[in-house]
Amino acid sequence: MNAAEHIPVLANAPCGKLEGTQRGGVCVFKGIPFATARRWRAPEAVAPWVGVRSARAAGAVAPQNPTALEGLIGGGGKFVQSEDCLSLNVWTPACDGGKRPVMVWIHGGAFVTGAGSLGLYNGAKLAQHGDAVIVTVNYRMGGLGFLRLAEVTRGGIPAFGNEGLLDQIAALQWVRDNIASFGGDAGNVTIFGESAGGMSVVSLLASPAARGLLHKAICQSGGGHIAHTAELGDRVASVFLKHLGIDAGDVRALESTPVEALLKAQAALIAEVDTQHDPHKLGGLAFQPVVDGLTLPVKPIDAVRAGSAKGIALIAGTTAEEWKLWSAMNTSLHAMDEEKLERWATRLFGEHAQSLLNDAQDASFYERFVAMQTKRAFREPTLRLLDAQSAHAPVHDYVFERRSPAMGGVFGACHAIELGFVFGSYSLPGADQFFGTGADADAVNDAMMSAWSSFARDGAPRVDSSNSWQRWSHDARQTMVFGAKTGATHMRKLAPSQAWSALPDSAVGP
Repeated sequence: MNAAEHIPVLANAPCGKLEGTQRGGVCVFKGIPFATARRWRAPEAVAPWVGVRSARAAGAVAPQNPTALEGLIGGGGKFVQSEDCLSLNVWTPACDGGKRPVMVWIHGGAFVTGAGSLGLYNGAKLAQHGDAVIVTVNYRMGGLGFLRLAEVTRGGIPAFGNEGLLDQIAALQWVRDNIASFGGDAGNVTIFGESAGGMSVVSLLASPAARGLLHKAICQSGGGHIAHTAELGDRVASVFLKHLGIDAGDVRALESTPVEALLKAQAALIAEVDTQHDPHKLGGLAFQPVVDGLTLPVKPIDAVRAGSAKGIALIAGTTAEEWKLWSAMNTSLHAMDEEKLERWATRLFGEHAQSLLNDAQDASFYERFVAMQTKRAFREPTLRLLDAQSAHAPVHDYVFERRSPAMGGVFGACHAIELGFVFGSYSLPGADQFFGTGADADAVNDAMMSAWSSFARDGAPRVDSSNSWQRWSHDARQTMVFGAKTGATHMRKLAPSQAWSALPDSAVGP
C-alpha cells in the first residue's frame, strides 16, 4: 500500500457511523458535529444519525474577522465560516480497543479568531509519535461566544458570556461518550491549548461543569488571570450593541441580524479597545470568559488556588519573548527611550513601576519593554498558576527559547513559536519560514512531542529516555528549557523575582 494513499476507514461510534481516511498509519476523521447551538444559547448534543456520515472534510469555522498573524505562522487559508461551527477532528493510530491517551486541543486566537482545523494543528504526527488520539475542537468566539447579553437585554437573550466555554465542555462530553470507538481512553484525557486556548484550559480547570471530563492539562502561554466580572461583561455588551446600532430591547433584531454585521461591530469594539486611554474601560481583551456564578463561579486563578482542579497534573509555560509577536514590526517601540519606557511603566504599574524597571537593566529600552510585557501578560500569570496548582497536583514548568528566523530574527522567541514543534507542523510550506527547519528544529520537535505525549500517557513528561523533567515547586523552581543554545532541552533553576511577585493579581494577565 502506498503510504501517501488515502484509504477509507470506518468508525462505529455512539454518535453514529463515520467514514474517515487512513494514511501513513494514522486514521483521520474530520468535521464531526459534537453539538448544535442557536445564536447566544448553550450548546445541545447532536442526536445520533442513521447510516454512514462522511468525515473526510473539516467543518465550517466559527465566524471571525481576518488577521495577518495567522498567515505569518502558517495558519492562514480560506475556510467556510458559519454559526453552525461546532465540530471536531480526530487523529488516531487505529479505531480499535487500544485505550490510548487522548489529547484534546483548544486553539488560541484572543477568543476571536482561529479554528481546530488549521493546518498548523494537524494531529497526525503527534498521534503517531505518541501512540495517542488527538482531538481538535471548534468553539464559538467573539460576540457570538463570549458576550454577556443576559443583563443588558433583561433576559431577552440568555447569554451569560461563556457560551464558547460551554462549547468546549460539550466537546469534552462528546469525547467521554465516543472516543473509545476511536481507540482512545475516556478515562485518560489531557486538554492542551495555547494563548486563549491556554486560558480556556485554566477556565475548564475552574469550571464545575468540566469536572470528571479531563484528567491532565497543558497550558501554553495562557494563565488563569482572566474572566471579566459580570459588571465589565455588561459594559462590553453595551458598547457592542452601540456599535451594532440595535437597541438592547429589540431581541428579534439581535437574533436575526446578519453575522457580517456582528463581526463589523466586533471589529469596531476591538479597535476602540486598542485606542482607549483607560485600560479598565473594556479590558485589554474585550472578549473572554465571564465570572457568571455558574460556568465560572470565580476567576480561574482563584478557583485553582482553592482546589478546583485537585489531582489534575499540569504543564504550564511560556516562550522567552512572547511580546515580540506584536512589537517586532512596530518601529516606534524599537525607538523607545528611557522617558517613554518609564512613562509607560508608570501608567501600567503605578507605584510598582520603578522596582520593575530596576528588575532588568542590562538590555535596550525596547528589549526591557518586551521583557516586562512578556512577564506581565504571560510569565507571571504562569508562575502563579503553577504555584496555585502545586498544592493540589504535580506541576511542571517550561520556557521555549528557540527563535524564529523570519524577517532576520526580529520575532525572536515570540508568542506562538512553540506551536509548530508541539504538532510537528514546523516544516509545512508557509509555516517553515516562521518556525525554521533543520537538525536543531527536528530535535526540538522530537523533544516536545515526546514530553507532551508521555505526560498525556502517565503524567510524567519525558523529553527522551534519559532526560527526566523534574517537578516545579515554589521552593525548587526547576524549568525545562526547549530550544536552548546548549541543545534541544536542558533543565534550569530560575530564581523568583521579588519585584514581580509583589504585584497584585489585578496587575498581571492579558
